[in-house]
Amino acid sequence: MDYNQYENFGFDRISAFNLATGVKSRSYHAHWHSYGEIVMVGSGKNNVFKVNQHTYILEEGDYLLVWPMEVHEFIDADREKSLIIQFSNAFMNSLFDLQRIMHFYRNLHVLGVHSHPQLVSGLQVISDKMKSIFLSAAPNRELRCCMLLMEFMQTLDDHREEFASEIKNGDPYSYTDTATHRMIMVTDYIKNNLTADDLSQSAMARLAGVNKDYFSRIFHSITGMNYTKWLNTVRLEKATELLADPDMSLTEVAMYSGFQSISSFNRVFREDKGMSPREYRMLFTPSDSE
Repeated sequence: MDYNQYENFGFDRISAFNLATGVKSRSYHAHWHSYGEIVMVGSGKNNVFKVNQHTYILEEGDYLLVWPMEVHEFIDADREKSLIIQFSNAFMNSLFDLQRIMHFYRNLHVLGVHSHPQLVSGLQVISDKMKSIFLSAAPNRELRCCMLLMEFMQTLDDHREEFASEIKNGDPYSYTDTATHRMIMVTDYIKNNLTADDLSQSAMARLAGVNKDYFSRIFHSITGMNYTKWLNTVRLEKATELLADPDMSLTEVAMYSGFQSISSFNRVFREDKGMSPREYRMLFTPSDSE
C-alpha cells in the first residue's frame, strides 16, 4: 500500500484525529501547531528530534510526545517508517481526565523502548490498531481511533509511577471525587473567564468552597502544577491559539489571554517558549502533516 496519500492528508480544525506515515524526507523545520503529536520512531539508532529547547536521539520503537503548541523539529529521522499520530487540542480538553493527563505529563517527551519496555510494548499494540483502523478508511474510523487514543493516554497514566523522577508532580488520585469535581469547576471557570478581574488563588479557593492552603495542595496534586504556573500555562495556551490569527496584534493577544501588560506577556512567553511571541508566530504551521 502506498502510504504517501495519507501523509498528504491535512489536519484540519474539524478532525479530532489524524495519522501520517511514509514520508521520504528525513527532516522537517522547526514549527508548532494547535494539535499534538505522538511519534513512534522508525528504523535506525540515530533519529534526532528537537522539542522546545531539548534535542533527543531516539531508537526504533521509542515514542516522542509533542504536546499541543510545542515547537518541534525533525532534525534527522526515518520519517518513512515512523508513525505520526496527531490529535486535536480541543479533543484533549473535552474531558477533564485528558486535560489532567496532558498537563501532568507535559514535561515528558520520551518513552524509551529500553527504559520502559512494558509500557512501550502496550502502546505499540494500541498504535498498530490505530494505524490499521485509520488506513482502512472505515466510516467510523475517527471515533474508533479516538477511543484508542484515550486508551493510549490511560495506559500511559497507568504507568505514572515510572515517571515520578521525571515529572515530579503530586498524586492526582489522592483526593475524593468531590474535591476533583471542585477543581474541574474552577479550571472550567478560569478557561472561560481569562480576562476576569480577580483570578487570584484566594478567589478561586473561595469559588471552590475551601481554604487557600487546602486549595493549593489539591490543585497541585490534580493538575500537576502550582496554581500560578497552571494559570500562566492556560493563558499561554490561549495566547498561542490566538497567535495563529495573523490579523490579531500582539497586544490584543496578550489582552484576550488575560495578561495585564504586553511586558508581562513577553516575559512569561519567553520563559516558557525560549523565544518572543513574534518569533513564535513566525513558526506557525496551520495544517502540515509533517
